[in-house]
Amino acid sequence: MDAFGDLLRGVRSHGSVFGYARLSTPWSLDFVDGAPLTLCAVVDGVGWVVRDGVEPVRVTSGDTVVVRGPETFSFRDEVDTDAAPEACGVHCSTPELGGARHRQGWTDHGDASASTSIVVGAYPVHGEIGDRLLEVIPPVILIPADDEADAVTRYLATELQADRPGQQVVLDRLLDWLLVCSLRTWFDGHQHEAPQWYSAMHDDVVGPVLGIMHAEIDKPWTVAALAGRSGVSRAAFAKRFADLVGEPPLTYLTRWRMTVAADRLLERPDLTIADVAREVGYTDPFTFSSAFKRIKGSNPSTHRASRREEVARAEQSRASR
Repeated sequence: MDAFGDLLRGVRSHGSVFGYARLSTPWSLDFVDGAPLTLCAVVDGVGWVVRDGVEPVRVTSGDTVVVRGPETFSFRDEVDTDAAPEACGVHCSTPELGGARHRQGWTDHGDASASTSIVVGAYPVHGEIGDRLLEVIPPVILIPADDEADAVTRYLATELQADRPGQQVVLDRLLDWLLVCSLRTWFDGHQHEAPQWYSAMHDDVVGPVLGIMHAEIDKPWTVAALAGRSGVSRAAFAKRFADLVGEPPLTYLTRWRMTVAADRLLERPDLTIADVAREVGYTDPFTFSSAFKRIKGSNPSTHRASRREEVARAEQSRASR
């Protein structure tokens, strides 16, 4: 797993909410539930994504838009449409708490010759790895049409028309593909806006070592050992890494380890602090706890308890809407 792939582990789809709409002008759909990520793919026609504080985005057939929550947004036939807004609920529950997940069925706003049709997927984002993704993407991302994405979008629309065996798995995997490819396309085309480590992944010296750090997070890495894997001297590697990534190698590694550890503490209550420490490269749980507190501001046990309380409150708040 590389740095980009690891970042997307926190947003893997499991029972995401889907909707399909056939729309006749005028129309306006308000997405009000504040899903962390919402993906809108236009099958046919034209529309506008409108969100406060962001320039309206025009989307056409084959385009995909990824909208970062929790702020609400609208999908309209025109920016200043006369249509009365229709609230669309797209609720994503929290798997850690055993919440139910479901597919929102079809929503028809016209006949088969309607001017615009869209597929919408509300995407859950869990844990601190997912938070890191949300921190580095803009509020609205437009990915222009291409043949592969258009084919997947049309298949999604077809699949949503009828219940079939294994349908939710098919929908989840297709949405995974569409989201990951859409985000990668945006990162590749906007490297000046992407985090520094993304550009560093393409460097001949630093890129392979970043991959090793993520793939072998449990190894007792030193700068000398990492430099040995890079094929350059310790000093040359340390300088090149800091210049490209924006921080020293072990600082980057420690921050990533603590991010992974924080998620493991929440996802796996059966694991002890020592278990989590070993998974992220610490043989001594006391050293791990000190590093965790330095990065996260609290010790692992306190962090685990407070985060579970936050998740429970968030889930209760969504359920009461």
